[in-house]
Amino acid sequence: MTGRIAAACSLVLPLLVFAGLVSAADSVPGPAPQDLIEVAATKMLKALDADREIVKRDPARVRKLVDEILLPSFDTDYSARLVLGKHWRDATPAQRQRFIEAFYQSLLRNYGSALADFTADRMTLLPFRGDLASGQATVRTEVKRSDGTRVPVNYTMRATPTGWKAWDVTIEGISYVRNLRNDIGAEVDQRGLDAVIERLEKESPRGDAKQTG
Repeated sequence: MTGRIAAACSLVLPLLVFAGLVSAADSVPGPAPQDLIEVAATKMLKALDADREIVKRDPARVRKLVDEILLPSFDTDYSARLVLGKHWRDATPAQRQRFIEAFYQSLLRNYGSALADFTADRMTLLPFRGDLASGQATVRTEVKRSDGTRVPVNYTMRATPTGWKAWDVTIEGISYVRNLRNDIGAEVDQRGLDAVIERLEKESPRGDAKQTG
């Protein structure tokens, strides 16, 4: 009898664990990662199409669209902590907040520039791969430039209490968070955190900036 009970438990327990994971994934509010990115990216690219001539003359217009449409779906606080890495632990609350805001502006500027040439009719959402129950997901898209070049644009997502959020974007194989983390870490080691924050603040226009916190 004991052997049968043990055998039964060995079959039931994995099912219970799996059910718990599925339940946790299902409890994340809002749209699934694939749907979230499809709606936001399509809306963003259509807005760029509508203002294409203005966008060419005024990069601030691109930043404004990214700020209003895309970045609400990004977990910029989490990304900023990852970028700062080991230096986050030693930073004061004031330094952390300043860095988060400076990072946000950097993301706004660089991501906006990367999207400026993309159009809505050239974006393809690729089949989803992964397990949502893990709380992590990668949404893969492909955008075709005007010269026909196909550019992979992938969004790394995480489940949060307020819904799925992207925390990194990888364009043509280059991870924004990982690339910036390497640069920022070396610069903080050499110059100090305050100097790095000041440099980011000077480089990043604040006209249409969203305030974090």
